[in-house]
Amino acid sequence: MPLDHLQRLTSRHRTRSSNRQLGALLAFVAGAVNAGGFLAVQRYTSHMTGIISGIADDLAIGELRLALSALATLLSFVAGAACTTLLINWARRRQLQGKYALPLLVEALLLLGFGLVGAHLRGLPQLLVPTAVLLLCFIMGLQNAMVTKISQAEIRTTHMTGVVTDIGIELGRLLYWNRSRERNAVHRVQANRDRLGIHLLILSLFFVGGLAGALAFKHLGFSATLPFAFALILVASPPLWQDLRAARRHRTAPASPAAHE
Repeated sequence: MPLDHLQRLTSRHRTRSSNRQLGALLAFVAGAVNAGGFLAVQRYTSHMTGIISGIADDLAIGELRLALSALATLLSFVAGAACTTLLINWARRRQLQGKYALPLLVEALLLLGFGLVGAHLRGLPQLLVPTAVLLLCFIMGLQNAMVTKISQAEIRTTHMTGVVTDIGIELGRLLYWNRSRERNAVHRVQANRDRLGIHLLILSLFFVGGLAGALAFKHLGFSATLPFAFALILVASPPLWQDLRAARRHRTAPASPAAHE
């Protein structure tokens, strides 16, 4: 992948095309992490709707311990989303090129941690499973908030309920029979084919990523997270490298004469 294209994917100067390309890549990663994570800990970690419903069910039947466990996963997802917001605003204040790359780098490092920790804790499921669930929920919250911010909530990558709903809406519009042939008719129904296309792409890549993640985890175990982490590092690197070079130039630049007066 050319360096200039990688630069555009996570640059602070966003375009609709770069938003969608990054969203497509992250949908693939989210599908892989979600499916592979399920094989690792027997839980999906991006479905907050199900988790909240589970908390209510557990409280209703008196399972306080399970309810508190589910609440911890919910708070972990929220913490991940909050972390993205903090990172982006911190970088924006400093006018950094990598303000959107920072959350991706954190996600990549956490995926590396998940792979390494999981490989060493196979014999300690009581410790591995809760830690892995919290970590994966944090990662999913981190990623979903980042894509939501850069695309102005047009693209979601970690859960498909809204995506599938939007696909259904656009298909309903596409199939609707307009009686009037006037283009400016008040009641004319017209599908947004562009929006339908991007949602179909996101859904397809989430599925393909899920299949790839499940197969990779089945054959490679926890180390299956490593290629996905390295892919995120590759995408995040160009703008972060720019910021590092700019900071180095700033530190080594000679002071102005006025500074010595």
